[in-house]
Amino acid sequence: MVQRICNHAAMLVLGVFVGGVVVAGWFGLGQGSQVHATATHGESNFAIATGPAANGIEAFYFLDFLTGDLRAAVVSRRTGEFTARFEHNIQNDFQSLSKNPKYLMVTGLADLPRGRGNSQLGTSLIYIAEATSGEVHAYALPFNTTLNAKGAIQRDRLIHLAGGTFRTTFVRDE
Repeated sequence: MVQRICNHAAMLVLGVFVGGVVVAGWFGLGQGSQVHATATHGESNFAIATGPAANGIEAFYFLDFLTGDLRAAVVSRRTGEFTARFEHNIQNDFQSLSKNPKYLMVTGLADLPRGRGNSQLGTSLIYIAEATSGEVHAYALPFNTTLNAKGAIQRDRLIHLAGGTFRTTFVRDE
């Protein structure tokens, strides 16, 4: 029941956002400026999301609820194929993981220090919340724009940045 309500609420928010973008375009409100959107959706066993990896390049994120595997992929500008792949198992990051975890996943923009060199933190973070415990963790993508421009293969691990509990009461599994 709660899952169905969350799915309906997510679809409502997405619909309102898309409608707003369409209306802004119709009336010319977005002329001369760029519009960026991310998307998130989940089912009973997995969630998917998108978010920027670098300027003009989007990453696709996939979380498998059963295994705890968080994966990301980025399409190469040169080849049009998934050439960058990243992964991290999130189960050890969650201290109060229930037997049947109920995850939520969203992306957000990040303006973190990117460092020097070719591999830098992507421009979005992945936030994963576990609904019964209230724990939330943030992950970053170590993205190499030079490899992407060449169409070269990139394999790496997603970086666990931070985590904590945002709920004071544990909700019991049924």
